[in-house]
Amino acid sequence: MTKLKLGPITEDKPVKVTIDLPGALHRDLVAYADALARENGQPTADPKRLIVPILERFIATDRGFAKVRRAQR
Repeated sequence: MTKLKLGPITEDKPVKVTIDLPGALHRDLVAYADALARENGQPTADPKRLIVPILERFIATDRGFAKVRRAQR
């Protein structure tokens, strides 16, 4: 089985954010939530809860962004 880049979703105080997603992206989030639940032996998380960890992971691993941040310091 392929190891997903996200780990278990931790509980955190929610913050209300409203965005419009393309249907295809929402379907991918639902599929990812299902795969993540199976991989971690947890109930399927609400796909909306994946958005923050995915963005955090993306930003943390973006070398170009890291270079810009280092240059700003």
